[in-house]
Amino acid sequence: MATDVSPAEAAAARRETLADLFVVDADVHVHEDPAALAEYADPPWDVGLREIAKVEERYLDLPGVSPRAEYRVPFPGGSNRRQIVTSAQELRAGLDDLHVDQAVLFPDHLLSLAMVRDPAFAATLARSYNRWLHEHWLTEDRSLKGALVIAPQAPAAGAADIRRHAGRGEFVCVYLPAAGLKVLYGHELYDPVYAAAADAGLPVVIHSVEAVYPAFPFQLEQFRTSLAVHALAHPLSMVANLVSMLETGVHVRHPELKIGFMEAGTAWVPFLANRLDKEYVERRREVPLLQERPSRTMRRFFYGTQPIEEPERRADVVALFELFDGENQAMFASDWPHHDFDHPQHVFGLPFSREARRKIMGLNAARFFGLDVSA
Repeated sequence: MATDVSPAEAAAARRETLADLFVVDADVHVHEDPAALAEYADPPWDVGLREIAKVEERYLDLPGVSPRAEYRVPFPGGSNRRQIVTSAQELRAGLDDLHVDQAVLFPDHLLSLAMVRDPAFAATLARSYNRWLHEHWLTEDRSLKGALVIAPQAPAAGAADIRRHAGRGEFVCVYLPAAGLKVLYGHELYDPVYAAAADAGLPVVIHSVEAVYPAFPFQLEQFRTSLAVHALAHPLSMVANLVSMLETGVHVRHPELKIGFMEAGTAWVPFLANRLDKEYVERRREVPLLQERPSRTMRRFFYGTQPIEEPERRADVVALFELFDGENQAMFASDWPHHDFDHPQHVFGLPFSREARRKIMGLNAARFFGLDVSA
């Protein structure tokens, strides 16, 4: 992937627009209503969800479902527009404005699922959400694809739900919530989930959210501002879980499993690859399952672009992608409709080669999620 674009290619790129590309948004969020989830929940959890639905909702903040520890003074800033989507029709209209052909849906409140205290309730939330998503979103619009939610507190239940939905093409991945996770995803505890996902041909995607929580690496209570917490929470959760998965050889124990990391940008990827390679040269006897440098394994993982880095020199993003083969492993993601979403035009406008742009904007995601490019 060259940073130097030929005059002919530059001219072609200027003529090309988003409308000419197959665009996949690898990270879009739907807003789940606890009262709607209650219709799919077993007793007594359905009663609890109806009670939760009576509480005045704040952004990504519901008691028992998406608990948040807030220590900050609120200040204006960011976006004042509506930041939730409540129907497939509304979402499709928004994606049409962004020239997005297909999108992979992740939840809002269940981004915090790993912090739910009761394992049975967590499993119920995941199971109910998956049924609700399928019936009210995925069958309404075939261009919308689902991420199956599993509760890390109950891996066996998560594996069973993967098998339950495995034959449904509307689901294209398994979502592993990372915010506030107490047992990192390299642990053998999650092997039933990985085995079920691999058997179903579904990749797993680790996704986080800003959180302050007494679990590594979310012990961020020392910071006073959103600037600090939001900058660190997402990439640190990806770093922690990727290192955990590498040191225990998840990719070796489950060689058919595809693994992706979402909503942490990409600047952390080459940093971590170089740090791990340094340690691997000195300590490879500690990790007998790793038969190659960690950086080579990391070049087989996939990474969502959002929030895309914004250096003063836009070409620096292209140089950054070269360090981890982003041309082939990065997937455009917007995080629509959240406050910090990335418009596809911004990523499209970066000085990538024409071929790299087509891969990043859609073809890499099609390969990762198994999407039909002609659809």
